[in-house]
Amino acid sequence: MDAARVGVITFPGSLDDRDAARAIRLAGAEPVALWHADHDLRGVDAVVLPGGFSYGDYLRAGAIARFAPLMTEVVDAAKGGLPVLGICNGFQVLCESHLLPGALLPNAGLHFVCRDQRLRIDNADTAWTTEYRVGQEIVIPVKNRDGRYTADERTLAELEDTGRVVARYLDLNPNGSLGDIAGICNEAGNVVGLMPHPEHAVESLTGPSTDGLGFFTSIVKRLVNA
Repeated sequence: MDAARVGVITFPGSLDDRDAARAIRLAGAEPVALWHADHDLRGVDAVVLPGGFSYGDYLRAGAIARFAPLMTEVVDAAKGGLPVLGICNGFQVLCESHLLPGALLPNAGLHFVCRDQRLRIDNADTAWTTEYRVGQEIVIPVKNRDGRYTADERTLAELEDTGRVVARYLDLNPNGSLGDIAGICNEAGNVVGLMPHPEHAVESLTGPSTDGLGFFTSIVKRLVNA
């Protein structure tokens, strides 16, 4: 069987697209470069929206990227079951695109935060987390300015009741996210938004751990076994 093909979208201001591509390659898939202004997903099997500052974070983080031509294709494909992972700025774009509920606000204290962060995996059934177990603790970097997840009480209760909180911050909540939420998924589990950066924890030489690789091996195994 040919290797799974995972697209990585580059927006103006993306910073971590190459890191995401490397993580995909290490997981055993073929990364496919996608450009924000195109209308073609090039037949990829999954998509990653990487971290950075798309369109300079003007207006609001992710607010302009939502209207990028390629996002029209991503939204339609995601609603049809295409696996999509949004990391940091990508998480913001997913919320702005209404593929995920809630919003990401400026960090509590209004400071940019960059640190190695301990997380707990609370949902190991999504397309991107099957290589973990529920309750597993991992360490991956977090680096954001607008990472404070928020939603109304009804949405938060629904996320909790349906097990759609994917990961939570442990020890220290770096940005003031409600419920210590670090990541969530949609009802189907094919769309995941994660504020910390798993692509920066895939090699022991450069990361605090290799704990982030599981997000990428999860999707590769899912696609290979589909």
